[in-house]
Amino acid sequence: MDSRYIILTGTVSQAVRKAPVTDLDQLTQSLARNLRRLRADRGLTLDALAARAGVSRGMLIQIEQARTNPSVGTVVKVGDALGVSVATLLEADRPPTVRVVPPAEAVRLWSTEAGSHSTLLAGTESPGPLELWRWRLMPGEGHESDPHPAGTTELVHVTEGVLTLRVDGADHPLPAGTSAVFGSHVPHGYRNEGREPAGLTMAVSVPAASP
Repeated sequence: MDSRYIILTGTVSQAVRKAPVTDLDQLTQSLARNLRRLRADRGLTLDALAARAGVSRGMLIQIEQARTNPSVGTVVKVGDALGVSVATLLEADRPPTVRVVPPAEAVRLWSTEAGSHSTLLAGTESPGPLELWRWRLMPGEGHESDPHPAGTTELVHVTEGVLTLRVDGADHPLPAGTSAVFGSHVPHGYRNEGREPAGLTMAVSVPAASP
């Protein structure tokens, strides 16, 4: 989460709500395979990646062996440490030249009982992680995000209601139709302080990781 980037509670398979067991198994297998490949491509040992991501070595071993269903927050930390998007970590196959993502493949990664939610619509590496999100925040709800890697940029477009964007302690009210661009290497968050639902589309661009 995090937002992509928001440190979320719950697990990856719980995020894919009502998905068949076979789909959840595939998600776990894809995560394991992609983590092994990306770690090897970067020449990182388990200990090195664990230190970089702030995740235990034991957890990484369990993920690589597809023996655990990690939290979304853990997947975000590992993706940040590898310099790749969450979508790439969960991807079943290498993407074709044109990758079409149907609505059924969008992944809801966070939701509340009141109806707030965030959905990862698509992601790619070009040259660093680039992700497209759709958010909906119900009145009185929001989420705070830890700082992302230096150089990360977010673009937000409010589609309905009024979003209160907080960046490094300063609030910025954004009514429907308004867009904002900001560096998200500082603490930031998104909140709906109005009486109507707030909707937004968000793009997150993370700089490519050093080899």
